[in-house]
Amino acid sequence: MISIHDCETNEIVEREMNDEEFSNYEEIRLANEERTATEIQRELSRAALLSKLGITADEAKLLLG
Repeated sequence: MISIHDCETNEIVEREMNDEEFSNYEEIRLANEERTATEIQRELSRAALLSKLGITADEAKLLLG
């Protein structure tokens, strides 16, 4: 569903998405899911590396400047 708010009249119209809008929505949703999964994987990799090195994130920052 899409909500369209007309600021001049304060009218709100709710309707189903058309095919093009739904396609755009799906593309954005999938891109966000992929980005989130990548960010989670990156965080897990960082945590594993810090654990392997036996240092904290703050200590790593100090080392890397």
